[in-house]
Amino acid sequence: MMATLSDTTVVLPTLNEADNIRKVVGSLLGRYSKIHIIVADDGSADGTVQAVKRISLKNRNVRLLDRRNRPVHGLAASIMDAALLVRTPNMVVMDADMQHPVGKVGELAEKLSEAELVIGVRTRVRNWGFWRRLVSKTISFTAYAVFKIRGKPTSNDMMSGFFAIKTGLLRDIVRKDRKGFVERGYKVLLDILKMAGSRTTIAEVNYSTFHDRTVGKSKLAPRHMLYTLASIFG
Repeated sequence: MMATLSDTTVVLPTLNEADNIRKVVGSLLGRYSKIHIIVADDGSADGTVQAVKRISLKNRNVRLLDRRNRPVHGLAASIMDAALLVRTPNMVVMDADMQHPVGKVGELAEKLSEAELVIGVRTRVRNWGFWRRLVSKTISFTAYAVFKIRGKPTSNDMMSGFFAIKTGLLRDIVRKDRKGFVERGYKVLLDILKMAGSRTTIAEVNYSTFHDRTVGKSKLAPRHMLYTLASIFG
């Protein structure tokens, strides 16, 4: 029997994802009939907001968080704001660009029965060139080593953007120390691991279907490297 995930909210941070948002929301609703979705939009100008509004009129489990007038913009800030609105005990964070497999959402959420944080671990990445792989592995290794030395929780994919977490845990972290997050950054998992207690229970789910986006443009810029280093060493 397929899980309906009525106890789970998927948070989708977006910025100009009109080409993808209908697909990812439709895929989530098609697979998990009672799942809740919050689209945290950071000021899209391409029709993303309008698309989500149309979907939400047909399905009350889909909500829009319009952040266009918020003082701080960024993927981490979007996720934190959305976490404060989640009404279910579990939440899943994933990208809205179709890079993360919808089919793994249920597995991530269900593993929250045995852990407080469940991380999607990429075992294979398609279509990345040599230098992107090298940079990613170098940063991930650095983060792992620094966190180990500091006695912080770690993961086999420190740079993952695909994870499930107990809503209460993330909400407590945000309320207690929001300034500990690099709000303009995009590796919010690093900030969570940095601020989570050493006794936080962690599980992992492997997947091999991560690949470059097929439509839309990547939002990564050189400054995001600095934000990531701030998350690691801050």
